[in-house]
Amino acid sequence: MRYALICIDKPNALQTRVENRAAHLEHIKSSGVVEQAGPFIDAAGQMCGSLLILGVGTRGEAEAWAEADPYAKAGLFQSVMIQEWKRVIG
Repeated sequence: MRYALICIDKPNALQTRVENRAAHLEHIKSSGVVEQAGPFIDAAGQMCGSLLILGVGTRGEAEAWAEADPYAKAGLFQSVMIQEWKRVIG
């Protein structure tokens, strides 16, 4: 199954994102379940959230991955939505 993680940063949290980016990217790489990922960009061209597609067996696995993300541990996100997702194109 695939799950989309739609994460929105807290206002004025760019520094938290920058400080934790290397650990976040290592979490992505080492977990082996992230199929696609990238930041949302605001009108000023700054990162302001994240979209990740995880290939995992259960929603619980997606939730565990999200909770272990260094961004989440640093308190970066205002909200996180986890939604089962079906790829149709790509």
